[in-house]
Amino acid sequence: MTEQFRHLLEEGHDFPCEFTFRFIVPQAKVGEVEALFAGGAESEYRPSSAGKYVRVAVRVRMESAESVLATFERSRMIEGLIGL
Repeated sequence: MTEQFRHLLEEGHDFPCEFTFRFIVPQAKVGEVEALFAGGAESEYRPSSAGKYVRVAVRVRMESAESVLATFERSRMIEGLIGL
């Protein structure tokens, strides 16, 4: 899956470029998502109707497909996170 995703990233983006990560996380884990993108990122938050979850969209400059994959790999450590 990783090689296929890397291929799709390289075909669909001209790195370095702005890339938008989208996640759904429990409200209590938003800070952990923010910590993945220390500085230089635009973030947008949309809480669920019950307020238990938050959709987080982070737009950040990425240097390569490998840097995108590495960020997704680090995000997997956040309990309850769903990558979109």
